[in-house]
Amino acid sequence: MIRADLVVVDAAQLVTLAGPAPRTREALRDLSVIPGGCLAAREGRLVFVGTRDAFEAEVSLDDAAEIIDATDQVVMPGFVDAHTHLPFAGSREKELAQRMAGASYREIAAAGGGIMATVRATRDAGDEELLDVILRRMDRMLLEGITSCEAKSGYGLTLEHELRLLRLLRRAAGAHPLRIVATFLGAHTVPAEFAGDREGYIRLVIDRMIPAVAGEGLARYCDVFCEEGVFDLAESRRILTAGAAAGLIPRLHADQLSPTGGAELAAELKAASADHLEHASDEGLRRMAAAGVPAVLLPGASLCLMQRSWTDGRRIVEAGVAPVLATDLNPGTSFTESMGMMLALGCLRMGLSAEEAIAAATINPAVTIGHQDTIGSLEPGKQADLIVLEAPDYRFFPYRPGVNLVGTVVKDGAVVVRDRRIVYQEPGEDAA
Repeated sequence: MIRADLVVVDAAQLVTLAGPAPRTREALRDLSVIPGGCLAAREGRLVFVGTRDAFEAEVSLDDAAEIIDATDQVVMPGFVDAHTHLPFAGSREKELAQRMAGASYREIAAAGGGIMATVRATRDAGDEELLDVILRRMDRMLLEGITSCEAKSGYGLTLEHELRLLRLLRRAAGAHPLRIVATFLGAHTVPAEFAGDREGYIRLVIDRMIPAVAGEGLARYCDVFCEEGVFDLAESRRILTAGAAAGLIPRLHADQLSPTGGAELAAELKAASADHLEHASDEGLRRMAAAGVPAVLLPGASLCLMQRSWTDGRRIVEAGVAPVLATDLNPGTSFTESMGMMLALGCLRMGLSAEEAIAAATINPAVTIGHQDTIGSLEPGKQADLIVLEAPDYRFFPYRPGVNLVGTVVKDGAVVVRDRRIVYQEPGEDAA
């Protein structure tokens, strides 16, 4: 008999996503659903996933086992949020009002707003203040069903402050169940103090920041905002190549506001992901598919920037690129922790089906953070990271937009959210 210390029984739909990763094309629609399914975990790992009959025949419960009755509810893997700007201070609600009045992203930045406004607020905040806001955001993420995330620096833009943000992410990961995989984003923009010396700042990123980040093991990835007026294609290639030489895997913001060739660069470098892609070329997507580079779609940013052009999810899927949905949690253009809303927008505005959106929020993002062997699907041997939805069908995500459907969250085999309330006590893992 299989011994278990946690079981979830009688799910209306047990959405396992068992199978290959990442999912592309037709495979995106195969969620491997088990009606009336059950699962069991022991010491944080899944040990059984299957039908009720098989569960009764094969699983034996420990005396103090946790039993979750999922009758009339959906059980599925915890969300993996593959693009967040988690560590920052302050807010920029005035900028939304400016955009609503007709100002563009570039006009707001040129007037002293945008990324640099958050850089100033973040530099001014103390360590404990920043740590507190990071942990509170992580709580909200957990309540929304996010059990793992990627988190970027990028609001420090000095050697001292970029290292500080990454060290705070490591501290936060050690005090919270949510898994954090860290990304160095020193190339978020050229800070004001280097306004007349772009090359000087790029040299600082390459010669000092990257070696320091890699030397302390503070990040797994290196990112660049590859965009007109920020870092051009040649500059982005230099920075990402230097990061790769130091052991930091490339990923990049690509083709968000204009067609810059970011998708092609992501393919050339075999990046972990290319993110945004509203203006990606057909050739860029073709190359990404050939190189196996996933596309991270960020509907929250398109919504809050009031963009006319959203990333075309159908175009991504038909090109053979693996789609990923993420929040883009950041203070200026997508201040939200709601993965449920990202799934709804992915379906209603980007053309994904409910099945494609779920794969894009679970197993595919697990690939982009390098943890597809342990998270992203419900299969024996993987971590017991799962959510229980207060809904009878997974298609409720686009059907109930703006409503958090998550009632229970299990992380590493322990209930951390119950009845929509945080209940965790033990710290989680360090940042990877």
